[in-house]
Amino acid sequence: MSGPESLFGLVQRGMSAQMIRMNTAASNLANAGSVSSSEEQAYRALRPVFQADLARADGLAGVRVSEVRQSDVLPTRRYDPDHPLADAEGNVWEAAVNESAEMVEIMEAARQYQNLVEAMQTAKQLMLETLRSK
Repeated sequence: MSGPESLFGLVQRGMSAQMIRMNTAASNLANAGSVSSSEEQAYRALRPVFQADLARADGLAGVRVSEVRQSDVLPTRRYDPDHPLADAEGNVWEAAVNESAEMVEIMEAARQYQNLVEAMQTAKQLMLETLRSK
């Protein structure tokens, strides 16, 4: 049996997932262009992994973030012998973060978040109208 509590809980879980999506993309943007002295220490972009979350009691399917993992994209080696973090061969390792893709990720997550807010507001308004008509 689905009720307002399960509906608002479903929307809340979706909003939380979109916030994690936005935060990981913002972290990636903040670290774009960062350099390190080795490939192992270089920043790797973060990606949330989503998983369907089925509530057995009411049959509603939601979403949750099962984990946040590092991207498999390797950092870029750049020859810059004058850089203070350059290794013995004069290389630094730059984070492989596509700034345009991260901005798109943030915009998509923000749109989804806003859609969920609007759905929650609509449901609230419908509930209020139902109560007024009785």
